[in-house]
Amino acid sequence: MLPRIFLAFAFSMAAAAVLSARVLDPLPLWPGAAPGALGSEAKDIPTVTAYLPDADKATGAAMVIFPGGGYGGLASHEGEGYAKWLNENGIAGIVVKYRLGKSGYRHPAMLNDAARAVRLTRQKAGEWNIDPHRVGVMGSSAGGHLASTILTHFDAGNPQSPDPVERESSRPDLGVLCYAVITMGPDTHQGSKNNLLGPNPDPALVELLSNEKQVTADTPPCFIWHTWEDKGVKMENSMAFAAALREKGVPFELHIYEKGGHGMGLGNGHRWTSDCLAWLKERGFGAKPDAKPAS
Repeated sequence: MLPRIFLAFAFSMAAAAVLSARVLDPLPLWPGAAPGALGSEAKDIPTVTAYLPDADKATGAAMVIFPGGGYGGLASHEGEGYAKWLNENGIAGIVVKYRLGKSGYRHPAMLNDAARAVRLTRQKAGEWNIDPHRVGVMGSSAGGHLASTILTHFDAGNPQSPDPVERESSRPDLGVLCYAVITMGPDTHQGSKNNLLGPNPDPALVELLSNEKQVTADTPPCFIWHTWEDKGVKMENSMAFAAALREKGVPFELHIYEKGGHGMGLGNGHRWTSDCLAWLKERGFGAKPDAKPAS
């Protein structure tokens, strides 16, 4: 009798696991070497790790997440931490391990990784129970710069490509920018700039990656937040990006909170999280899969 009870319990646990949140194995962004790869070690292989919410909670929306770290490292609390929080709210979190300046990479390697991650998420939409029209990006600090880069430097994909991933658009449907580096100008974070562009970058490249100068009317809607207390990245970065969105007629929500230090992540329930969730729901990211996103 005991074996039958044990088997029934094991079966019920297995069935529950199908419905529970899943963390998939890291998936390389390219089947072979990434464009511009400098080697074949782990640091040379950009990946995505998909955190998928419970089936009964899943909204069908996804956020592609770029952790911060000054383009020299990747902060797990701004990657895995965000993904698990999103999962609790029915949103898939796709955490990107992008290439870094400390490993010898410079622009455009990071942008190539970001674009490919958005394309791959769309291409995997059926497998991951994701609506390909509700794929956003989220980034913190230097990861916020990378998110703002793909928000302003996207393309529609190449329909003639033999690679099905490359046929997908890299334009996110919206963006969440957390105490983000935006500019490569005077208000930049110098360490991030050095790791991204090198010590003596071409002025044209500085202009190109100052993303407050690259906003157009086709830039996706954004939720932007920063703190007055941030000593790591000036809040003027977020304010400049919001001003550029305003000028081009792009919807956004901007919050400058008084309290909170740089790199705070979820901040032990800081109110940015509830504000962000409310905004995501307004944009259709909190709706069930059969609901249409807000225009």
